[in-house]
Amino acid sequence: MQKICFLLLLLAGWLAPALASAQLYDVRPGEVNYNKKPRPALKVQVDGKATEVREFLQDWMKSSYNVKFKTGGVLGMGKSDILMAKQTPASTVSGKLVDLYATIVAPSDSVAEVMVFGGFDDNTFFDPSSTKTEYEALRAMTQNFAGAARLKAYRDMIAEAEKKLKATEKEKERLEKEQAALKSNTEANLARIEELKKKNIENLVQSRADSAAQVKNKVLLDDSRLRLQRRRDRLSALDRKN
Repeated sequence: MQKICFLLLLLAGWLAPALASAQLYDVRPGEVNYNKKPRPALKVQVDGKATEVREFLQDWMKSSYNVKFKTGGVLGMGKSDILMAKQTPASTVSGKLVDLYATIVAPSDSVAEVMVFGGFDDNTFFDPSSTKTEYEALRAMTQNFAGAARLKAYRDMIAEAEKKLKATEKEKERLEKEQAALKSNTEANLARIEELKKKNIENLVQSRADSAAQVKNKVLLDDSRLRLQRRRDRLSALDRKN
């Protein structure tokens, strides 16, 4: 239960900015400058870093529509790489071969904007008026990608939350072990202190006993020396008489 609550709190923190943005995962009409001309496009903002979203888009287009995006071409404004699939079959868009393009930019560190556009060739690009069917099919494709990107973002958030939870639990275990070790060490130190105190008391008692014994020993030693000296003096006196 605690793990679930922890994960929900982390997800709430991550999802709040996403929910606050009305544009996120909402496919809208846009325009991209390609070959120095404006081209009708469909744009959608998704969670994630631009490089990661770019890789996911390529993998998803290949697995979902068998469209193999390659890097190439130059946008009209600056030398930014563009993903393209020239003269590729895309039955969901048209029965004819089509050119599909995508660009990915980063409005922020955690959000990527994907622009998808296409056409039959370099002179005919899909737009909502002259090629409405193809344009709407491209919108549906982009919306499907947005849904897949949303699921991926949530899965990534859950994986990151689980990773943080695991790290937090590991830190909790480390702190508990350290606390237990410190408690054990403290108890051992206190026991050692009590042992040393007891030993000091025993040493003090023994020292007092030794001091008393030393006084007694000094008296006995002095008495023995005096007695010895008297006997020597008597012996010396007897020697002189003889």
